[in-house]
Amino acid sequence: QQISETQMIVTTPEKWDIVTRQGEGRAYTQLVRLVIIDEIHLLHDDRGPVLESIVARVIRQVETTAEPIRLVGLSATLPNYADVATFLRVNPKKGMFFFDHSYRPVPLQMQYIGITERNAFRRFQLQNEICYEKATMQRRNGNQMLIFVHSRAETGKTAKALRDLAMENDQLSLFVKEGGATQEILREELGSVKNADLKEVLSYGFAIHHAGMARADRELVEDLFADGHIGVLCCTATLAWGVNLPAHAVIIKGTQIYDPSKGRWAELSPLDVLQMLGRAGRPQYDTEGEGIIMTAHSELQYYLSLTNLQLPVESQMIKTLPDHLNAEIVLGTIQTVSEAVEWLSYTFLYVRMLKNPNLYGISDKAAKEDPTLKHRRMDLAHTAACMLERSHLIRYDRRSGALQSTPLGRIASQYYISHSSMAMYSRHLRPNMADIDLLRLFSMSGEFTHITVREEEKLELSKLATRVPIPVKESPNEPSAKINILLQAYISRLKLDGFALVSDMAFIQQSAARIMRALFEISLRRGWSSLSKLTLAFANMVSYRIWRSQSPLRQFKNVPEIVARKLERKSDIEWARYADLNPSDLGELVGVPKMGRTLHKLVHQFPKLELSAHIQPITRSTLRVELNLVPDFEFDINIHGYVQLFHIIVEDVNGENILHHEMFLLKNTGSEDEHTVVFTVNILDPLPPSYFIRVIADRWLHSEAVLPISFNKMILPAKFYPPTELLDLQPLPISVLGESALVKLYNFNEFNPIQTQTFHHLFKTDKNCLLCAPSGSGKSACAEFAIMRMLVNDPQGKCVYIAPKEETALHTYKDWSARFGSILRSGQVVQLTGEVAPDLKLIGEAKIIVCTAKQWDVISRRWRQRRAVQAVTLFIADDLHFLGGNVGPVMEVIISRMRFISTQKQQKQESQLRMIGLSASLANAREVGEWMGVSSKGLFNFSPKVRPIPLEIYFHAFDQSNFASRLMAMGKPVYNAVMRHSDSKPSIIFVPSRRQAQLTAIDLMTYRQSIEGDTFLSKDVDADGIAKIASTLREPALQQVTTSGISFLHDGMMEDDWEAILGLYRDGAINVLVCPVDICWKVKIVSHLVVIMGTETFDGRERRYVDYPIADLLHMMGMASRQGIDSSGKCVIMCHIPKKEHLKKLLYDPLPIESHIDHYLHDHFNSEIVTKTISCMQDAVDYITWTLLYRRLSKNPNYYNLQGTSNVHLSEHISDMVETVLGDLEASKCCQLTDDGDVSPLNLGMIAAYYYVQYETIELIAASLTAKTKVRGILEILSHASEFSNLPIRQGEEKALKILARNLPQNLPESAQFQDPRTKALVLLHCHFSRKALSTDLRTDQKRVLCDSINLIPAIVDVISSNGWLKPALAAMELSQMVVQGLWNKDNILMQIPHFTKEIVQRCEAYEGEEPIESVFDILTLDDDVRNDLLRLPDEKMADVAVFCNNYPNIEVAFDVQDADDITASDPVQIAVTLEREVDDDDEDEIDESEMGKVAASLFPKEKREGWWIVVGDTKTNSLLSLKRVNLLRKQKAVLEFMAPDEPGDYNLTLFCMSDSYLGCDQEYSVPISVAVGDSDDDESSSGGESK
Repeated sequence: QQISETQMIVTTPEKWDIVTRQGEGRAYTQLVRLVIIDEIHLLHDDRGPVLESIVARVIRQVETTAEPIRLVGLSATLPNYADVATFLRVNPKKGMFFFDHSYRPVPLQMQYIGITERNAFRRFQLQNEICYEKATMQRRNGNQMLIFVHSRAETGKTAKALRDLAMENDQLSLFVKEGGATQEILREELGSVKNADLKEVLSYGFAIHHAGMARADRELVEDLFADGHIGVLCCTATLAWGVNLPAHAVIIKGTQIYDPSKGRWAELSPLDVLQMLGRAGRPQYDTEGEGIIMTAHSELQYYLSLTNLQLPVESQMIKTLPDHLNAEIVLGTIQTVSEAVEWLSYTFLYVRMLKNPNLYGISDKAAKEDPTLKHRRMDLAHTAACMLERSHLIRYDRRSGALQSTPLGRIASQYYISHSSMAMYSRHLRPNMADIDLLRLFSMSGEFTHITVREEEKLELSKLATRVPIPVKESPNEPSAKINILLQAYISRLKLDGFALVSDMAFIQQSAARIMRALFEISLRRGWSSLSKLTLAFANMVSYRIWRSQSPLRQFKNVPEIVARKLERKSDIEWARYADLNPSDLGELVGVPKMGRTLHKLVHQFPKLELSAHIQPITRSTLRVELNLVPDFEFDINIHGYVQLFHIIVEDVNGENILHHEMFLLKNTGSEDEHTVVFTVNILDPLPPSYFIRVIADRWLHSEAVLPISFNKMILPAKFYPPTELLDLQPLPISVLGESALVKLYNFNEFNPIQTQTFHHLFKTDKNCLLCAPSGSGKSACAEFAIMRMLVNDPQGKCVYIAPKEETALHTYKDWSARFGSILRSGQVVQLTGEVAPDLKLIGEAKIIVCTAKQWDVISRRWRQRRAVQAVTLFIADDLHFLGGNVGPVMEVIISRMRFISTQKQQKQESQLRMIGLSASLANAREVGEWMGVSSKGLFNFSPKVRPIPLEIYFHAFDQSNFASRLMAMGKPVYNAVMRHSDSKPSIIFVPSRRQAQLTAIDLMTYRQSIEGDTFLSKDVDADGIAKIASTLREPALQQVTTSGISFLHDGMMEDDWEAILGLYRDGAINVLVCPVDICWKVKIVSHLVVIMGTETFDGRERRYVDYPIADLLHMMGMASRQGIDSSGKCVIMCHIPKKEHLKKLLYDPLPIESHIDHYLHDHFNSEIVTKTISCMQDAVDYITWTLLYRRLSKNPNYYNLQGTSNVHLSEHISDMVETVLGDLEASKCCQLTDDGDVSPLNLGMIAAYYYVQYETIELIAASLTAKTKVRGILEILSHASEFSNLPIRQGEEKALKILARNLPQNLPESAQFQDPRTKALVLLHCHFSRKALSTDLRTDQKRVLCDSINLIPAIVDVISSNGWLKPALAAMELSQMVVQGLWNKDNILMQIPHFTKEIVQRCEAYEGEEPIESVFDILTLDDDVRNDLLRLPDEKMADVAVFCNNYPNIEVAFDVQDADDITASDPVQIAVTLEREVDDDDEDEIDESEMGKVAASLFPKEKREGWWIVVGDTKTNSLLSLKRVNLLRKQKAVLEFMAPDEPGDYNLTLFCMSDSYLGCDQEYSVPISVAVGDSDDDESSSGGESK
């Protein structure tokens, strides 16, 4: 969050290392273009290796991604600066600048004082005297000086000692003049000083400065020193590093410093010394500066050579090599030992090894023999890898040299923990450790090996040991006890005295939180529940410094200590009950009534989730859990940040083992909503009484919710039957088909084992058959056997093939029309369009009909009236495993319906209907088979492992919890998978989204170029030819990657680009194809390798990532086999760690299929009520017994919320279901129920069934319309149709839609929510009318919205007409025209002509000819030269204009009111209307009838035929009297009938003729009628009686 919002990042090397070594941060760190490393001479320090690994990482990133990053290093003067330049890859001529001492702005005069005194106390006195002497000298010359000491306490001691010496010698006036301004200023400032030591010395002109002082004090001292009011400043080294305060003279008082990481006094690092000396001499004021170093006599020589620049900077990398190597392995940049050797060549270590081999243990001989030191680097890499392997951080395959990280390795890298510590933790961790054991383990960490117990600390430690809450077993003299005590003292907030202890405690505390986090991750990985909870609690205790027994409210910053104490005394009230107390109760509780409201607010800001779960057993060993989480607290960004993390943990009944763990992120934007998390858990055997789901906050103590899941009532599903065995048969040659015409259909010689085994049943018998086998096993050929049998044996036969997906149907149609088309007449292989009238015509002629489930549902609903549907003799249902997906219910209905028809045919002894089902391997194939009427001989259910070409499946799991980071982490492994498994054979990579497809393709191209230095094109491919094809593609990114042998596809591509790329792939010119997962059914290709990069995709409606449907995964895996080419296929699946086991189970074991029709019964019931199949409750119950649902209810009752399997349970459940559904339909006025249970359809139900519209949509339309609704209102009603509720909302689309909505001519309604698919539909329609350019994804969605809208609008018109409203009906018809032409109804109608722009329309409006140009016909009547001048379009565009204008309907309308003289009140009136299309006489002969009435609409996504509404209405009363919808070719007659008005008199009605496709061609005519008085009432009643 912070990184993404900023332009400049200032950080320490360690922090940047942590950010860049995690794949998580890569998404942001890739944006960095400049890295400045200050103080790069730190390379010589213990922290140097961190710099080396950062620089190596940056340089390698530049080489792999080819995106330049600039490196700038700043440093103090070094002797071997050229080596550092080489390491940073600097051009020595241009980029290297070196300034030695002579460039100092102020020359430095150095003094070295060696002290031989051994006694510590006397040494201290001596140093002070020397300091005093130097200080008085400087003050006499009016100079200021800095004295650097090496601990915070020392600053005060030194300053006081100097003050005392000045008093003794009576020289105070040297430091502050009596009565001067300085004295006044110092006295004034004294009041604001907080630090006691500073208070004592400040008025005397001395001051102190260290990081432990308050900020105000530090700033005061800095300002006073800068203004010259302070003469002598005693400070620690932080002043030299962090604050730029120069002085004339600098004294370094002693060179020994306490180092808590080593636990002893150590020599100052040379860098510190140089840094401090750098403060001597003030530019602009001094001509020279003075530096004085006091050190032990023995160290004099060292400091002399140091400051005279004789010590080169050396690399310290070898010490920490294993840890840095591990980080790179985890990051994925090193995957083999040879890559590790390569990586070492980027380090400063390598630069120095070449210059100074002896120091790094290389003999001169070895250096000569191996000039690049490859062997030495190999040794180093191998040794480091072995150490890591011993600590279980990596897997190291010595034969191939492959390095692979383990979960422990990832934890070590993420939490910056050394490999030795990790090894120690994994040895000593136990599942049921208590606080005491955990703290002992913590204190044994490798991080603390240097900490020792000094004499002077023992007393204080023994005191502390009695005050800490958790007992320490060891004696306080043990280092581990010291660490333990100090950590507890830190959490307890105890005050310490000794300086060394304080710095030790700070050092321990810095490591504590991350070590505890690491232990938490380890225990999670091992599935130890109680330890995970304990370590997570400790991590939070360290970060908040509170114990678990203290009040949870202490985690908020503003709770006073006294209040927290009072809450802790009231321990009888449980924390959970605080939420129920009101403010005054809370105030009373703590005895501070004023605090009541604050406490109440805090209690309600404490993270708390309400849980509820719905569980469904999928198999006997798998449980699907749908967990609902409702945030029950006030989300405040200042307290909770933008995101709160929670751990979802499923534990077994004893609370010992973790059965499932995943993270849940609660964002501030979703803090009000309910969230759903779906996961699967294994069911243990024997069945335990319950599981527990815990949701624990990641950063809060005591914030956890527990939900028990009881298994008392759970009934596990029935056991599945074993799969069919694949017999070892001799493969059949294709000649067994007999007829030569049939043999020619195949381009291979023999059938595969699965085809061979099923051949007899399919080709030699007429029995039903169900074939389940993995995708890619050649099941389509098996279906063809049945078709061939039908073609040979049954001249009258008709075959219907249904597929759940349009894409599958299209591929099958293309394939069969080419192959079967060669042996059948034209028009005998057809694909349905989805429009009823043309489809019925097609079915009448055809032999083989290909369609989707939905299309066949529309046609077969009225099968009793349609002979063509009854004539079907072979019914093939493909991809039956989709019964469990969202198309499932429709498939289930049509298969049940076809089964019903087949039994009806058998009863009448008509020709038999044969049913063939094809599917992926199913666990419960037997039930599906029984439901389809398949005998046990006709059931072939092969295991998923049985494939004609074996498939090797590799899983690769990633533990980044952030989706984008996980995809980035997969980048390099995808490249490696392609290189390793497919070796210039074709590969397909599936990614979650269109954008990712482009990114992955570009990544692969850059990896290949940077690592191998070439492209993916194979050697024998004509690169120029490919470049030529690439140059014709529309997308620049696509052109770029295609030339290097990679390409990507997506749904919004131009048709010819799509074909060009698939052509290149099939020809073998392109070897790698990247596709978004949503087109996996649309591409009909195979490859040697399939990589599935990520198994989830973002669902904007639910605002979460959802798993790919299992059918899609199986389909993608099935593409990895090229029959006749490969001996085996390969599939690599990259997924998130928590998903891995579940996916393995799903892909290796066959899939059980459950019915989902129970949620979708309404629309199917409604259609059956309209066709009279269901006319009472009993019919509805019988209808359900034909479905798969009925067979599954008894097999897996819990899945369907059934509590038992007896007949009573079943019949009650089904009756309830039927009653609920019919009740809903009645409530929405779609049908009518009588008390006897009879059901009859109502008008709304008929409209819904006729137009295939969901009942909820019809209910909404009927409820929302009024007599005054205008186009805008109808548009909103249309966009709220349930049909749009499953429009996808992708990552970040809400933002895009908001921006689009701002620029639309009409505002959206107030209530519009941008994550709502209906708002999206509305925005897309608005954009369509305003002709706004959209992104590729939105264009695809817009196509869908338009196709659905054109089907919904006639339904809206029918609902309006049944209410008899005229104006809304005309508005809805106008909306239909707007949808087809993509214009607002207020726009100029000339804009619907192709290529017309606003400029052309303005020229036409300004045209001053005889006739103004107002309609499309006026364009036709212009002279050619005038027209050319107005339009100024090139010829090919002019041709489009001509086509449109000639197609534009010119309709003659004639009407006749029948018996116009004899109209009486309340009697029927008939108007005969004739529509005739005017055609030029010259064109009379050429016109093709079938082409007539095709709509010219360049913006409408599919072919459309003109439709016309003829309406009679009365504009005065806004009443619609009669309406007919007609299709018009040449000429069409229609009779409109309506009742004459009740009152006699003259009426002026209007006849409207409205197009549904073109703007501006509607016509209206006035129809005057006079109504005479009707007969007398008695006649009326008698005649009325008869007519009834």
